[in-house]
Amino acid sequence: MEGFDIVLIQSLLAVDAFQRTFGRQLPNGSYELTAAWQAGLTNGAIVGEMIGLALVGWLADRFGFKKTMIGGLMAVTGFIFIPFFATSAVQLLVGLILMGIPWGMFQTLTTTYAADICPTGLRPYLTTYVNLCWVIGQFLASGVLVGVQGRSDHWAYRIPYALQWVWPVPIMIGVAFAPESPWWLVRQGRNDEAFNVLKRLNNKGVSTAVLEESLVTIQETNDMEKSVNEGTSYLDCFKGSDLRRTEIVCVVWLIQTCAGATFMGYSTYFYERAGLASQYAFDLSLGQYAIGAIGTVLSWTLMGYFGRRTLHLSGLSLMMLLFLIIGFCGLAPASNTDSRWAIGSLLMIFIFVYDCTIGPITYCLVAEIPSTRLRQKSVALARNSYNIGSIVCNVLVTRQLNPSAWNWGARAGFFWAGLCFLSLMWALFRLPEPRGRTYAELDVLFERGISARKFATVPAEDLVGPGSMGLGKKDLDMEKVDGAEFVETKS
Repeated sequence: MEGFDIVLIQSLLAVDAFQRTFGRQLPNGSYELTAAWQAGLTNGAIVGEMIGLALVGWLADRFGFKKTMIGGLMAVTGFIFIPFFATSAVQLLVGLILMGIPWGMFQTLTTTYAADICPTGLRPYLTTYVNLCWVIGQFLASGVLVGVQGRSDHWAYRIPYALQWVWPVPIMIGVAFAPESPWWLVRQGRNDEAFNVLKRLNNKGVSTAVLEESLVTIQETNDMEKSVNEGTSYLDCFKGSDLRRTEIVCVVWLIQTCAGATFMGYSTYFYERAGLASQYAFDLSLGQYAIGAIGTVLSWTLMGYFGRRTLHLSGLSLMMLLFLIIGFCGLAPASNTDSRWAIGSLLMIFIFVYDCTIGPITYCLVAEIPSTRLRQKSVALARNSYNIGSIVCNVLVTRQLNPSAWNWGARAGFFWAGLCFLSLMWALFRLPEPRGRTYAELDVLFERGISARKFATVPAEDLVGPGSMGLGKKDLDMEKVDGAEFVETKS
């Protein structure tokens, strides 16, 4: 839903009917939203998301994942009416801010819920699937925009907004039949209900003894985290070893937007500013999201071979190189049509690399790195870091591309290459490898202060015994046993 909606906001900037309704006339007779309003509309949704993220940690802890998600879906169903009937940029801005509130709730609920119900072996696949959902939404939105770009009336932008009503009701029905998180139920002291959820999630042939062991593992991990850092307030995210974990998830998600995700979101508008016809710009945007979906699926295989850290570092390195080449292509004169198509092709390659690496990997990392008790709040803080970065980057991108502002065009690639380099330097020294680790093992690694580059090499057997916070070998293996039963083999 959010992928669909965000693409609408950014891509409608290239729709003539939208520009005529909400923009102003330029001296050459064409219509264009000012750079300030372009940034304002996109950032309005992000401001709403930040409000939703601030609320979701408290709401999910109090009411659980299911009730919070259904409440957000009901809210967004009502808020869609505002942008649908908007006739001015101010009305549209109000609608986007309000719609952003439930969007912000969806951003963390999905990832943390996936991490809660999955065994270790399946954890990376379901958390990174969130990125694929983003890409599917973006692809559908681009397809809709291709279909309406030829219209000259108000339905050119009202039809895309109306299609947002397609999503909430089917999703609400699915959520109503989904199980609640067993980790949340244990934190609420509802152990019998948590046992029933584990029974439902596992294969029918799993014995009661194995299910009870799984429940004990959840209880002991929860108790261990309580003993290390009592409480589940936002302040606890900045205490002890949780401070380092909060830094990692916040910066990892910030890197997504600083490394070019925001720039990529304006691709349709960028293609037009680079000199391509409107039809070709929309066609390339549609193709890029199809490529992104393929890249996300491919990342599932790559994670198994290379792990999270290696993929993240490799992705940043390749993206920095691609941005540099795009910047150099932007130095060619406007009459050089070959350079315009080269820029479009390079941006397609960039999106493939992004969706093979830091795009999906980020969702996996932000779900795995926080402690289970603070995961909902840690992910909310991380996503807010992303949103704050997006506000800054949206302002920069609109000014870099808008002909009435800086008008950098493809030369903006040099700027984003520099941000990729800074992100790469941080990841090299601060990003750990959580692949194959249970939540209990990660707790011990962070509590001992193991450096990021040594995370993957510490044997599991070294995390038991003295200094392991009283964690026994059986405790560390339990989640792996549960994972093996859950999918018959851990892999």
